[in-house]
Amino acid sequence: MTPPRADRAEIDRGISLLFDPGEVVEVRIPKTRAGVVAGYFDDHERLAAAIQVADGNYRAGGVYYVLNRTNPALLGRAYNRLKERAEYTTADNDILRRHWLPIDLDPVRPAGISSSDEEHVAAIKRARIIANDMATEWGWPIVADSGNGAHLLYQIDLPNNEDSLKSVSRVLAELDRRYSDATVKVDVTSANAARIWKAYGTVARKGDSIPGRPHRLSGILEVPDSHQ
Repeated sequence: MTPPRADRAEIDRGISLLFDPGEVVEVRIPKTRAGVVAGYFDDHERLAAAIQVADGNYRAGGVYYVLNRTNPALLGRAYNRLKERAEYTTADNDILRRHWLPIDLDPVRPAGISSSDEEHVAAIKRARIIANDMATEWGWPIVADSGNGAHLLYQIDLPNNEDSLKSVSRVLAELDRRYSDATVKVDVTSANAARIWKAYGTVARKGDSIPGRPHRLSGILEVPDSHQ
């Protein structure tokens, strides 16, 4: 099998859809041989370049960014660059506002391995069922492929406070109740404000890439008209 490589065009597309120009974004690569690798970017050209290079250099389980609006003061930790063995990363109280409701659908399987093709497809199908069911109430989300499962991203605008945390937690718990089963689960742990999220256009590398359970490229599948 030819291993997938990061797709710069998809990296750029993800950044342009998820973040405002000049918005501060933390990139984080956990569990590398150099510890946690992290940095803060307000230059989105350098952000995209750093994500692409990091995906190839570290070949970690995943490259991630923080979705919600981050305090610009954190640029002082690593300014438009990635830093190895990062001591500090974005905490929930470093988030200024919530701009996204992230929903992660993950196939049920043993820990530390990639999903099978069948599991992968099942997660994407489940995401589309949720999007269709909630369309009247919530509108259409961004639908994305995490590499192992599926993502839904609904744009919101909420303060970063306890009420918002409770609200997002309730939504995820209800989606879990309605849509999780023995095949695909809604991740109820993604309610915290500083949640990291797969950087689209990078590779999901859980365990070894083997026939039937390959490493895959993450990417955005569908974008609502409001985001075009």
